[in-house]
Amino acid sequence: MRSLLEAADLVKRYRVGGSEIPVLKGVALSVAYGEVVAVVGPSGVGKSTLLHILGGLDRPSGGTVRVDGNDVFALSDTERARFRNESVGFVFQFHHLLNDFTAEENVMLPLMIQGRPVSEARIAAGELLNAVGLRERRAHLPSELSGGESQRVAVARALVGRPKLVLADEPSGNLDAEHSRELHDLIWKLAGSLKQTFVIATHDQALAARADRTIRMEDGRIVQQVRRG
Repeated sequence: MRSLLEAADLVKRYRVGGSEIPVLKGVALSVAYGEVVAVVGPSGVGKSTLLHILGGLDRPSGGTVRVDGNDVFALSDTERARFRNESVGFVFQFHHLLNDFTAEENVMLPLMIQGRPVSEARIAAGELLNAVGLRERRAHLPSELSGGESQRVAVARALVGRPKLVLADEPSGNLDAEHSRELHDLIWKLAGSLKQTFVIATHDQALAARADRTIRMEDGRIVQQVRRG
């Protein structure tokens, strides 16, 4: 299958005081269009750092990231911000919804940033909220939603612009077992219906076991890959 994402020789070091702390130590990764990849490993091995770099949120100390053939870190800051808004969806452990915005307005936001008409953004948000089972909650504020509902709104927001790539960092890490299962079912439903590409960092073995491929990281390196199907 053709690759959507190509990362090569990724290195990341953070300076703390007078010393450098290595986090990523030469990571190479290829992800095909429509593939769901789980990244697993103990806390502190670099999973979140890897996702932040793949999505252009953080710059590597060395190496390259290409998404759909575009070199992410050859872009200017303005171009990279546009790339993130148009090509990448992010889902984090904590939903990070805007508290003063309704569920519908939170989902509309990426399209509004793109300058799309309000009517178009509202229709797209309604379609995604329907897809995640929350159309009847569209006028509710985050404070009026459960944790599981808020995380589903966050998934809808990540997908509303039809991004090429969705990066999810411990998306069910703040949910109980029942809501975790519901979120996992939702991700796979959307991956199948939208042919969406996901890279998911997770400690949840049940979630990882459903992925097309599981990548295990240890000490800043990829040490194992298991493909299913």
